[in-house]
Amino acid sequence: SGLFWFWTCQYMLINFFCILLQLGGLTLLAMGTWVSVDWGSFLHLLGPFSSQGMQFINVAFFCIAIGAVLVLLGLLGCCGAHKESKCLLLTFFSIILIIFLAEVAAGVVVLAYSSFAEGILRAWATPALQKDYGSDPVVTKIWNITMIELQCCGFSNYTDFVGSKFEKENGSSLPPSCCWTNSLPCSLAEAEHSTVQGCFEQILELLKEHANTVGGIATGTGVLEIAAMIVSMYLYCHLDNRVS
Repeated sequence: SGLFWFWTCQYMLINFFCILLQLGGLTLLAMGTWVSVDWGSFLHLLGPFSSQGMQFINVAFFCIAIGAVLVLLGLLGCCGAHKESKCLLLTFFSIILIIFLAEVAAGVVVLAYSSFAEGILRAWATPALQKDYGSDPVVTKIWNITMIELQCCGFSNYTDFVGSKFEKENGSSLPPSCCWTNSLPCSLAEAEHSTVQGCFEQILELLKEHANTVGGIATGTGVLEIAAMIVSMYLYCHLDNRVS
């Protein structure tokens, strides 16, 4: 009777981890979809740096693929435990191990490219505001939304618009977000006295928050994968004793 309850607990444990894996997979699916949709418009703004930005989109697609595989693996693990199949348990363990190693590699890629985020933003932002703001509807719309929601002006500050195409075409007027009155005309003198902060710090903070969210979910999923591998390998190694 004691042995029966011992093995019952083992099966319940691996089923529990399989369900958690499926939930983790669904979370990765949702996160990957969110990142790929959220970064689509941002890639357009990166212009010549879009190839570097695509690395983040690739990681999002990777999360979608891994999430789908984890959901299927949860079913595989449950079937292996219920059927007491060493083949299914070993397959379950091997695939999770491969996924775990791939996730570690993807994490290294994200950390490597995140270190370039500040440089990419700085190299692109000022030229884009000087040449494209006011003429490119996509760039103009996204920057207007950014400046209104974050209550900021330009990338560094209002000086990003000084001498820009927008200023010349609007009679030396700057975007309304650069002045406390938030209305046109926004003169250079008024923008200087308004001291509205640039958007860089807020954008960088948002990127860090997103990175922390993604990192937290990935870490939690990795812990679940390690626990599932330990339980599945334990069952695999002791299944002969159970059968005998």
